[in-house]
Amino acid sequence: MFKFVILLSVVACAFGAAVPEGLLPQLDGRIVGGTATTISSFPWQISLQRSGSHSCGGSVYSNNIIVTAAHCLQSVSTSVLQVRAGSTYWSSGGVVSAVAAFKNHEGYNANTMVNDIAVIRLSSSLTLSSTIKAIGLASSAPANGAAASVSGWGTQSYGSSSIPTTLQYVNVNIVSQSSCASSTYGYGSEIRSTMICAAASGKDACQGDSGGPLVSGGVLVGVVSWGYGCAYANYPGVYADVAALRSWVISAAGSV
Repeated sequence: MFKFVILLSVVACAFGAAVPEGLLPQLDGRIVGGTATTISSFPWQISLQRSGSHSCGGSVYSNNIIVTAAHCLQSVSTSVLQVRAGSTYWSSGGVVSAVAAFKNHEGYNANTMVNDIAVIRLSSSLTLSSTIKAIGLASSAPANGAAASVSGWGTQSYGSSSIPTTLQYVNVNIVSQSSCASSTYGYGSEIRSTMICAAASGKDACQGDSGGPLVSGGVLVGVVSWGYGCAYANYPGVYADVAALRSWVISAAGSV
């Protein structure tokens, strides 16, 4: 609980004074040790915004459905939400769409972070192009050690007070659910069956990347969820396991 309280203040710093309650998980996503990139390399990436400010990432599932994290959508009204797609920059370019509706996983638990996944239905359909592409959902989790990448506009160091305007990414390696829960790392039983981890020395997601894509083998394998600190050696980034939650996403996308 001590780490949780500290991290709340960090997230508050990252987004200014009045941080919506929904942006207060144990760790609100992160890119550390990353490299600037363009949307053409990650055309499924979107910026989920509250009142015009970047708050979370997300992935294009279809021309009107976005996959993100449930914790990004806590205590918020659709009226203040919008999605920017097709731009390297969270604050300009591409196309902006209002949010018509969203659905959080019914089993999401803000204390344990299990089932931290949600779908958003846009008010207007996106036109798919070289800079806006849907990404498929993993049907099985990648092997331990598999290459992956995570992208977003999150802070570039733990506790930073600003986010980059340009999309960032890092290459990481999958840490399987069983390995992440083992004594090799520091999480233990906090890692549940709907989670998968990823890590690389000095590289991680950070505040503001939550909901964003962890991609391996050309498919969405994880949704940035939580972690202790950013790029801490013994604490990989923790993601919602898309393969484990795939059937829920498909069903929710058709009913949201």
